[in-house]
Amino acid sequence: MKSTLGGERATMAGVKVSTRGDYAARALLSMALHGYDRPTSVKEIAERTGLPQPYLEQILLAVKGAGLARSKRGVGGGYVLARPPEEITLADIVAAADGPITTYFDVHDHREGHCALQDVWVKVSESMRSILEGFTLADLAERARIGHPDATGKQIGLSSDPSGR
Repeated sequence: MKSTLGGERATMAGVKVSTRGDYAARALLSMALHGYDRPTSVKEIAERTGLPQPYLEQILLAVKGAGLARSKRGVGGGYVLARPPEEITLADIVAAADGPITTYFDVHDHREGHCALQDVWVKVSESMRSILEGFTLADLAERARIGHPDATGKQIGLSSDPSGR
């Protein structure tokens, strides 16, 4: 099995997200909240978000390489979003940090029901990608500005049936 969400993970409310994906989302959200077209230094983003600056530099290079941010050199330089916040989804950000949000199998394993499990892991991956595609940086910035309306524990964008039916 190959999963692009491997490696370090940050656990939040029972959901596991890679640290790298989480930090990339926090950094770009910070840029969206503070003027997405105004250059912001890595130091400034690190101070606002509490993220470690050396790791943030690596993540922002990956995000830049994926076309989600641009860098400006010189005095007053820094990073800016490459597209409006309405056009950047969480799926875009996680994919930039971790690679495509897809679990796939080179070969189906037909021993003792393993094929059935593989199908479930693929569906979980597809569901996660679909949910992340439903949230843009603009959505998240608005939610942050109005005080987290869904912080009551209500699940967002999920079916009440865990099988997705």
